[in-house]
Amino acid sequence: MKVEERIKELGIELPEQSAPKAMYVPVKKLGNALFIAGQVAFQDGELKYPGKVGETVSLEQAQEAARICVVNMLAAVKAFVGDLDLVKNVVKVQAFVSSAVGFDQQHIVVNAASQLLYDIFGESGRHARTAVGTNQLPMDACVEIEAIFELV
Repeated sequence: MKVEERIKELGIELPEQSAPKAMYVPVKKLGNALFIAGQVAFQDGELKYPGKVGETVSLEQAQEAARICVVNMLAAVKAFVGDLDLVKNVVKVQAFVSSAVGFDQQHIVVNAASQLLYDIFGESGRHARTAVGTNQLPMDACVEIEAIFELV
């Protein structure tokens, strides 16, 4: 099955890619590898679930933010390569979770992103991963996720 058909089957609509708001590029290619810049949970022009997980953001809200980060990541990749069927593997995911003191479930937050990548890409969506708690993210985002994809 084609990747974009699978995305539609899951009820996901990829947003239009917006220009970066700082001095970086959303995707950088090196050989067959795509390095995707950190994505936060912007949806319809609004940052969803700002704040710290375990304080003002619930675990469930943070998981939804992680899924939105993946959707935005896929939109960036599609804008760069034109066709998501060119993605051969999701190699690595690195996620940052803005966490209240004592919150220790960053890995559970990021599982939502990992599950969505698996749901979309199947076995090719399995990846190495890092889930890090931090005291603050840009714009008060609760989750930021970056990745490395391999192209065919």
